[in-house]
Amino acid sequence: MLTVSGLAKRHAKADRPLFSDLGFSVANGEIVALVGESGVGKSTLLNCIAGLETADRGSIHIGPRALDIVRLDEATRAALRARSIGFVFQAFHVLPTLTVAQNIAVPLLLCDVPVGEHGPRIRALLARVGLTGFGDRWPASLSGGELQRVAIARALVHQPLLILADEPTGNLDPRTADEVLALLLERVREQQASALIVTHSRHVARSCDRTLTLTPEGLR
Repeated sequence: MLTVSGLAKRHAKADRPLFSDLGFSVANGEIVALVGESGVGKSTLLNCIAGLETADRGSIHIGPRALDIVRLDEATRAALRARSIGFVFQAFHVLPTLTVAQNIAVPLLLCDVPVGEHGPRIRALLARVGLTGFGDRWPASLSGGELQRVAIARALVHQPLLILADEPTGNLDPRTADEVLALLLERVREQQASALIVTHSRHVARSCDRTLTLTPEGLR
């Protein structure tokens, strides 16, 4: 599902290498944790995989067609990202001016999914993340755990091939973090997607199928 080869990226402001010659893969249906000290480039690596940042060297092949996102033009890269990748962020990034249902619908709009399919998909996912009846609620009325459940539903609603999650439980209390983690892993496996999860939590890492550690010297 994901193959990274010879990837290199310099720190733009500090003008130093963040990482170089990285190589790894994530199999179909596999959930991989990415751990490492702060500042080694975990989030940057995730952004490069998503095509939000451009790697200086190397390749990133995504999906059954093995398209190299590094070499795609911006329009094709954005289309691949919208269709094949779902995101879960530490800070939720739920849009405050949209209802819960409207937030979840954003990837469907980007993928040109027919409007008639939006309601059934959104209601089904709200039920699966334990938020039945929340579609008309505003984000300001939700708890942190509820907001992250909305973010998970949004990440999965377009049935992406790959989920990228950056500290998805980092802003939650321990009990809510455990609930959200279990929910995320269950839903990813239910949809038979693959996932790469950046985390500082040993518990999160142990819950994944495999762990990669990013160090200044590379991956291990």
